[in-house]
Amino acid sequence: MERIRENIRALQSLAGPLPAFLIDDAQDDPYELFLEWFQTAIDNGVHEPHSMTLSTIDPDGTPDARVLILKDVDDKGWYFASSSESNKGKQMETNPSVALTFYWSLIGRQVRIRGQAVPMGQELSAKDFLNRGIIARAIALIGKQSAVLDDRYRFDEALKEQMNLLRDNPDIVSPSWTLYRVDASVVEFWQGNKDRKHVRLRYQRNGNRWNKELLWT
Repeated sequence: MERIRENIRALQSLAGPLPAFLIDDAQDDPYELFLEWFQTAIDNGVHEPHSMTLSTIDPDGTPDARVLILKDVDDKGWYFASSSESNKGKQMETNPSVALTFYWSLIGRQVRIRGQAVPMGQELSAKDFLNRGIIARAIALIGKQSAVLDDRYRFDEALKEQMNLLRDNPDIVSPSWTLYRVDASVVEFWQGNKDRKHVRLRYQRNGNRWNKELLWT
């Protein structure tokens, strides 16, 4: 254990080179700034920049988190999809308050989003489902996400069954598949600095406007 601790403490973080964050040039709303940062992540070769951590809350108040893929972002919010019958789907039905976290280590940037998860309805959810690959659709149609699996063979058999179903019925859609939008109330942009002089800019929604606040690191 001591060697592990030494190895952890020896690891570098925020080694750079890291881009500057000129807060005076920051846009009036967080959506445009997010898209600018997202493109910077792509341009700098960040692996899977669209991956994000979705945090939800259990009925007993216990937080839960997992990594998902961002589906879209516009001037209304950030989009992701899941089965409404999954653990996270049930958690969001009970408490729609969620958080999204993006971290792009190569450029030392983090974006934190807090808001409400809003289901987008059957039509948009079906469109998202049909845009998924056939294996992803087949797994979703099994409908047992997070349930206990006592034998891997049963998964393979269930997947084979749903793959055959999709080949015969390519337009079938899982009734529980749901596209969600996070209507943000707070969005924070964090730019790391190797000397730990980080820059934090927070957007807080105020009606139809956003207030910008510089935060202590």
